Amino acid sequence: RVELRYYSGGSQGDERDFIRKMRAGQMDAAGVTTIGLGIVVRPVLVLSAPGVIETYEELGRVRAKMNARFEQMFEDAGFVLLNWSDAGKGRIMSTIPIAKPADLKTARPWAWKDDPLFSEFLKVVGANPVRLGVTEVYAGLQTKMVDVVPASPIAALALQWFTKLKYMSDESFGIILGASLIKKDNFDQLSPEDQKVLKETARRAAAALDKVVRRDDAKAYDILLERGIELVDTSPYREQWNRASDETIDRLTGRIFSKSLLADVRAAAKGTDR
Repeated sequence: RVELRYYSGGSQGDERDFIRKMRAGQMDAAGVTTIGLGIVVRPVLVLSAPGVIETYEELGRVRAKMNARFEQMFEDAGFVLLNWSDAGKGRIMSTIPIAKPADLKTARPWAWKDDPLFSEFLKVVGANPVRLGVTEVYAGLQTKMVDVVPASPIAALALQWFTKLKYMSDESFGIILGASLIKKDNFDQLSPEDQKVLKETARRAAAALDKVVRRDDAKAYDILLERGIELVDTSPYREQWNRASDETIDRLTGRIFSKSLLADVRAAAKGTDR
């Protein structure tokens, strides 16, 4: 009774295009990162704020405790949250060594056009972001328009960005998060039983996919090292990275997400009560 047709490989454009097409009725659903989610519900970007969620364990606790709250936010915006997903551990990858935040000042770091988080972080450290869509990054690396990209190993491998890069941070800077959304109008056309089956299937698939992605991201990390990518030790400058992250969050609080939501997500990540 319900058939799904998938478009993969960037054939439908960037995440902003996905959301625009869903709103226009040209697509029914999409899998996006927090960048796409943030176009629909701005406060959800708190999940990718620097230093808020750094491990898979923290991510699991946040999903368990905050899921209903975020589901309501998306429903209010006209979408149904089918499942959560992730795409590996985010790292700083580059053609020049980036060990401390100040190293970004002389670089040309890529920032997603619709990503206010990394762009704000770059402003905090005195760097200038080069704004491109994901589909433009490879060409940007080829032409040296950009020389620093935040990415997970699995993404850098799949998108072939690694062929233009030389260095990768040893430490990860959080988890790249995402989710699948369906336009509420389309979801409401399904029978209650089919809605239930679709949601349950989506969640089972996401749980299985998370295991595969996390395993393959670890494998991709090793493959990048085998292909000659050099590790950069950022740990001696961890305090500097943390200070920059804290200032970035201070600037975004009240503008992108509320102080209360940030506190709730942080408490959920640590497994504590506010």
